[in-house]
Amino acid sequence: MTDATTATGRVILVGGGPGDPGLLTVAGHDALAAADIVVTDRLGPVAALDEIAPQAEIVHVGKIPRGEFTPQERINELLVEHARAGRTVVRLKGGDGYLFGRGGEEWNHCVAAGVPVEAVPGVSSAFSVPALAGIPVTHRGLSQGVAVVSGHVSPDDPRSEVDWAALATSRLTIVILMGVATLGAIAEALVAAGLSPDTPAACIADGATPQQRSVRAPLSQIASAADEGGFAPPAITVVGDVVGSLDSPAPTSP
Repeated sequence: MTDATTATGRVILVGGGPGDPGLLTVAGHDALAAADIVVTDRLGPVAALDEIAPQAEIVHVGKIPRGEFTPQERINELLVEHARAGRTVVRLKGGDGYLFGRGGEEWNHCVAAGVPVEAVPGVSSAFSVPALAGIPVTHRGLSQGVAVVSGHVSPDDPRSEVDWAALATSRLTIVILMGVATLGAIAEALVAAGLSPDTPAACIADGATPQQRSVRAPLSQIASAADEGGFAPPAITVVGDVVGSLDSPAPTSP
């Protein structure tokens, strides 16, 4: 194995966008086209790799909720091992790798190992998936800001670091990622802290894919609506008046 100080390889952390290969950036496409090996999550544009990176070896390290996953420590090691062997390694993630993607941890691990590393930002699902479902996360007169939070840890869990009470009174649009399983508890916490139970909310599953579907309901009912619809990860929830802000488009002529 080549010593880290003489490594000729490199690691490129690529945000692959929300799912549709058409939303992969040009820089991300170019990085994949130059890759010797692609270490990819299941939420990256995996279906397009045969066309974009036919020359690359594909290593799947997806993390399935309550299912199969590759520990982050092992992913970090894989990046360094392949780069030290002289390869161009693309770490492909869904959305943007620096938004709940642990891209910062991978960057720091590469730097500590003396491996050249660069980052290619991606189109975040937090904003693009609501847009594809007809929801702007801000809208003049309705919302002057947006808070993007992880719902992975329930509000009643001691490990939770999200101030749900502050969000409830912030008047910001709230975008919740990784919160399908905890959506009922999140809605209860927001209502208990003063947010109206009638606040518009929407849950969008499989965003930016042909399987995209969404449901809209008042905050107090959004968890049950998502459950009745069989919604499962990946899904995004939007809470705020922006959910109903856009007019329906006029029907197109046949």
